[in-house]
Amino acid sequence: MLDEKQEPTTSEEVNDDQKTEEVKADTKENTTDVDEVKVEEPTPEAEQTDDDSKAEESTNETQQAVDELEENVAEDSEDESATKRHEIPMLDYHSMSMENLVKEFGKLVKNEKIQAIKDHIDQIKTEFNQKYGELIEQKKEEFLADGGNIIDFRYTSTVKTDFNTVYGEYKDKRNAYYQNLEQNLKENLKKRLAIIEELKGLINVEENINDTYKHFKSLQDQWRYAGPIPRAEYNNVWKTYHHHIERFYDFLHLNRDLRDLDFKRNLEEKEHIIAQAEALADENDANTAFRKLQSLHKLWKEEVGPVAKELRDDIWERFSKATKVIHDKRQEYLKNIDAIYEQNLIRKNEIIAKINEVASEKVTSHNIWQKKIKEIESLRESFFNAGKVPLKVNEKTWAAFKEAVRSFNRNKNAFYKDLKKDQQVNLNKKLDLVKTAQANKDSEDFDMTTPLMKKIQSEWKRIGHVPRKHSDKIWKEFKDACNHYFDRLHASKNKASEQEVANLETKKAFLDKMKAIEFSGNKEEDLALVKQHIDEWKGIGRVPFNKKNIEDTFNKALDGIFKKLGLDPTEAELIKYSNKVSALSGSNDSRKIENERNFVRKKITDITGKMHQLENNLQFFANSNSDNPLVKDVHKNIEKHRQELEIWKAKLKHLREI
Repeated sequence: MLDEKQEPTTSEEVNDDQKTEEVKADTKENTTDVDEVKVEEPTPEAEQTDDDSKAEESTNETQQAVDELEENVAEDSEDESATKRHEIPMLDYHSMSMENLVKEFGKLVKNEKIQAIKDHIDQIKTEFNQKYGELIEQKKEEFLADGGNIIDFRYTSTVKTDFNTVYGEYKDKRNAYYQNLEQNLKENLKKRLAIIEELKGLINVEENINDTYKHFKSLQDQWRYAGPIPRAEYNNVWKTYHHHIERFYDFLHLNRDLRDLDFKRNLEEKEHIIAQAEALADENDANTAFRKLQSLHKLWKEEVGPVAKELRDDIWERFSKATKVIHDKRQEYLKNIDAIYEQNLIRKNEIIAKINEVASEKVTSHNIWQKKIKEIESLRESFFNAGKVPLKVNEKTWAAFKEAVRSFNRNKNAFYKDLKKDQQVNLNKKLDLVKTAQANKDSEDFDMTTPLMKKIQSEWKRIGHVPRKHSDKIWKEFKDACNHYFDRLHASKNKASEQEVANLETKKAFLDKMKAIEFSGNKEEDLALVKQHIDEWKGIGRVPFNKKNIEDTFNKALDGIFKKLGLDPTEAELIKYSNKVSALSGSNDSRKIENERNFVRKKITDITGKMHQLENNLQFFANSNSDNPLVKDVHKNIEKHRQELEIWKAKLKHLREI
C-alpha cells in the first residue's frame, strides 16, 4: 500500500526543463517505472535499542491496522452498495409453507439488490425443494393407495410453476447484473488509467501554467466520478494516481500561490477528516465506528489531494494513529464477542440435542403429539433467541438444527399419514350415515324413522375424526338432514294453534310500534326503553313454526335502533343473543339449546386456534421494528379475534345459565 509515509520523493527538486517519466525513489540510484510504483522498506539499523524495537513494533501494528481497513475499502469499491447485503434479515425459511417461500422469493427479487440476496435464495431454494419433494412423495403414496400404477404417476402444482417463474426472473437479473458489473468495472478502469496517462502528460505540456492547473483540476474531478473498478486493481491504480498527483505538485514548477492554496485547502480537509476519525474513539458500537472510518479512508484517498511535503509524514501519522485506535477497539470487541458467540453455540447445541431427544421418542397418540409439537415450537423459539454463534460454525449449526427439526417432522408426518388412513375409513363410515340421513329426512313414517335417525346420530358420535378438509362439509350435510327431519317431526306435533296465530299478528303490530319509538337522547334511558320492548316481545309468546322468521325481522329492527343509539357493537350483539336464546328455550326442544352450545364452543375453539397461529407468526418478526406493516397487521388481527372471542365466551356463559 502506498500511504503518505511511504510516498516516493526525490532528494532534490527537479529543474524547470527536466522532462522525465522516471522518478528517483529517495536516494537510491535506480529508477522506478511510474506506472508500477513500488515502495522500498527502509533498511533497519544494524543495532536497535529496546525503544527502537518498540517503536518499530508499534509502527508495524499501526500499518497492519491500516492495511486491514484499506483492504475493506478496496473490496467495497467494487460494489458501492456492498454493505446493503448485510442488512437483509435472514428469516426462518424452514418454517414457511411453499406458498410463503415463493412469496418471499418474489419480494426479494423485486425489492432487493440482486447481488445482496444470494444466501437468502440458496436457503429458500433448499427449503422449497425439500418440501416439494415431500409433497411429491405424499401424492405418490396416495396415487398408489388408490390402485394407480407407478409408471402412470404424474403430478403438477401451481406453486412449483410459480417458483420456477420467480427463479427464472432471479437468474435473468443475476446474469444481467454480473455481465453489466464486469463490463462497467472494466470501462471504469479504462477511464481511470486514461486519466493517469493525462496526468503523466501534464508535466511535459508547454502551456500557460494557469491552463495546466485548470486541466489538472478537471482531471481530479473526472477521477472522483469515474466509478468503481475491480477490487484487485483498486490499490495499485490508486497508488499510481496518487503518485502522479504528487509529481504534479512536487516536480512541476507551479505557480506557488496556486500550489500553496491547494496545499492549505487539502490540509484543512485532512485535519477535519482526522478530527472525525479521532472522535470515533467515543463511538460505542465498534462495528459502526469501523464502517465510518472506512468512509473516511475512502474520502482521504478519493477526494482530498496531497499537502505540503514537510507535513505529509506528520499528517499521515496522525491519521494512522486514529485508525489504529478504532482497529484495536474493534479487535477487542471481536475478541469479547467471540466468547459470547461460543456461549451461544453451547446453548444452541444443547437445544439441538434436546430436539433430537424429543424426535427419537416413540409417540402413539394424537394428544401426546400435540404436546410434543408445542415443546418443539418452544425449543425452536429458544434457538432463535439464543443469539449468534461463531461465523465458522454458523452454517454447520444451522444445518444441524434444521436436520433435528426435520427428523421430528418426519416422525410426526409418518404418524399422521397412518392416522390419515384411519381418518379415511372414518370418512367413509360418516358418508354412509349422511346418505342414510338424507334418504330418510322426508319420511312420513315418523314411528319407524325417528329411532333410526336417533341411532345414526349416536353412531356419528362414536366414529373418530375425519380429514379436516371434509369435516365441516359432511357435518353440515348430516346436521341439515337430521334437523330437516326433526323439524318436520316437531311441526307435525305442534300445528299452529289459534293462540300462535294471534301471537303472530300481535308481533307484526309490535314491529310497527317499534318503528314509531321516540327517544329522549339519554342513552341509558333509551336503552332501558329498548330492553323493555324486548321483554314485551318475549312475553307475546310463540308463533306458528313456519312463521318463525319474524324473529329475524325483529333482530334487524333492533340493529337499526342500536345503530341509531350508537350502542357498542359487543353490547348490542349480546342483547340480541339473549333474545335468540329465549326463543330457543321457549321451543321446549332441549336439542336446539345443546346444538347452540356445541356451535358456540366450536366457534371459541376456532378463534382461539387462529389467535395462537397469529401469535406464532410473530416469532418470525422477532427482530423486526414494531412499525413494520406486517407486524402491525398481525397485532391488529389478534386484537380483532380477541374481541370476537370475548363475545362468544359471553354467549356460552349465557347459555350455561339457562
